[in-house]
Amino acid sequence: MDSIIEKRIGVPKLRDRIVSAEEAAALIPDGAVVGLSGFTRAGDAKVVPIALVERAKKEKFKIDVYTGASLGPEVDHYLAEAGVIRKRGPYQGEKAMRNLINKGDILYVDAHLSHNAELVRQGIIGPIKYAIIEVCAITEDGLLIPTTSVGNSPIFAQYAENIILELNISHSDTLIGIHDIYVPGPQGKREPIPITNANQRIGEKGIRVDLDKIKAIVISEEPDAPSLIVAPDEETQRMADLLLDFFRSEIKAGRLTNELMPIQSGVGSVANAVLDGFKESEFENLQVYSECLQDAVFNLIDAGKVNFASATSITLTAEAQQKVYGNIEKYADKICLRPQEISNHPEVVRRLGLISINAALEVDIYGNVNSTHVAGTKMMNGIGGSGDFARNARLTVFVTKSYAKGGAISSIVPMVSHVDHTEHDVDVIVTEQGIADLRGLAPKERVPLIIENCAHPDFKDQLWDYYNRAVEATGNSQTPHILEEALSWHINLLKNNTMKKNVEVK
Repeated sequence: MDSIIEKRIGVPKLRDRIVSAEEAAALIPDGAVVGLSGFTRAGDAKVVPIALVERAKKEKFKIDVYTGASLGPEVDHYLAEAGVIRKRGPYQGEKAMRNLINKGDILYVDAHLSHNAELVRQGIIGPIKYAIIEVCAITEDGLLIPTTSVGNSPIFAQYAENIILELNISHSDTLIGIHDIYVPGPQGKREPIPITNANQRIGEKGIRVDLDKIKAIVISEEPDAPSLIVAPDEETQRMADLLLDFFRSEIKAGRLTNELMPIQSGVGSVANAVLDGFKESEFENLQVYSECLQDAVFNLIDAGKVNFASATSITLTAEAQQKVYGNIEKYADKICLRPQEISNHPEVVRRLGLISINAALEVDIYGNVNSTHVAGTKMMNGIGGSGDFARNARLTVFVTKSYAKGGAISSIVPMVSHVDHTEHDVDVIVTEQGIADLRGLAPKERVPLIIENCAHPDFKDQLWDYYNRAVEATGNSQTPHILEEALSWHINLLKNNTMKKNVEVK
């Protein structure tokens, strides 16, 4: 046996369970509910799903797939296209998966990421026939050491009838020690989660399981798929500058200090770019308590701006992967990966007083936010963790460019076509046009701030026309709307490929 593999499997009896990916894939029966490790293309099972794709070429079978969040192409692209997935949850981010969901070929359960572990405990998700979990090592005392994400792996491992491990030896065993695995007890008998600072560790360095449930170990050397985020541009830099100025005004008002509060930044290019804007700022001794550590977090650590970052996954571009994973010991004492039910837990979010920054697809003139559905019917990715943080954060910020599709679509609309975050959970809206602080304002007080500060100039007159007529039509009601027209912008988009009135885009 290869000495590296022998070293990585610290429990000798488990070394006899090494099999090929094909043998492991053959264990999974038709109709099984399967829990997969992985969160935002990090630490996900890879070689067994690809073996399932090959198996699907010879026989028809379906499985239900639950994960931490989105996975790499091995699952959310190839496995979906192979027709293997019947139901998927709780978050995805691949075009192939998205298309099949929107065609109705795959059932999709979009859910708050902090809720999934409870659904497993209650048996709503399950029974889980197999959990497939990527690890970089198994310690001598039987702890499973995850790789670059924790996600839902601990709860899957606890409740699954059987476990398949993917031992990924391409990841350094210097990852041992960066994880903090704490699993809450049953509701009704549960102690408070003892986190009062983002840098606290409260659990074990690995996932404790019944070793008899491990039916197979497959050796892997497949790297994580690189993150798809794009570099910051002039408009996202403008949004970052606006947000930094807003924080300065909060400090002047005595609501924040120069160290701010722990920061949560959502997955994606815009949120990453906004966070990256802190690099040249005067803010210091920052902490991150988030679900995902993207490129910007490590840039801020390198710049001496962030002194600790806690999350459930590390999701990086190819360039950042080389920098971080090649020098993981440099960051080991500054990062911590937890189960997603802890990284996203409302109790901890509220206690720590987070500043939450997430991306929106569209925002309406009263501050309701749509994060998930294009034109109200087509799923983009999912709500992810944004709702976990938005409702419970000290300060909730949503960022979006004011337009999409080259200016054909306004991100500021009369009424959102799907509501993920109601006006009650939204404090601040930021676009490249400006910023709207909605705290303490009645609906009609929010309208001028959102239209004048956040909407693209091409749509301002159209928004004011709608609102003024709505006020007149409803007798100046609490939240004026013309119900017959509230979604007319989206109807115009479906018919004419634009939200602009009396314009058709070929």
